[in-house]
Amino acid sequence: MTYRVAVCYGRPTDPEVFDKYYNEIHVPLASAVPGLSDFTFSKCSTLDGSDPVFYAVANLVFPDLETMQSGLKSPEMGAAGKDVANFATGTVDMYVQEVVSVL
Repeated sequence: MTYRVAVCYGRPTDPEVFDKYYNEIHVPLASAVPGLSDFTFSKCSTLDGSDPVFYAVANLVFPDLETMQSGLKSPEMGAAGKDVANFATGTVDMYVQEVVSVL
C-alpha cells in the first residue's frame, strides 16, 4: 500500500517569489527525505475558472507506512518542514493519505 503526504499551499503574496524559492531551494531539501518513491508538485486551477482553494499541492509518496513514518521523523524532513516558513506566505495544510487504486 502506498502512502502520501499531500502539502497544500494557499495563495502566496508573491507567486513569482514562491515559485523561484520553491524550485531552487525547497525542492532539493524535500527531495532528500529518505524513502521517497515519488515527489510531485502541481499548481491548482478549477474547472469553472473560479479561484482555487489552493495555489499548489505537493505530494511526497512513500512505498509503505513504515517508510513514510521513518521519513517523516528524519532530519531531512525536519529541515524541509522548517524551510516552509521561508517561502509559504499563504496557508499550508498537510494531509497523510493511504493511496488505494480503484482502477
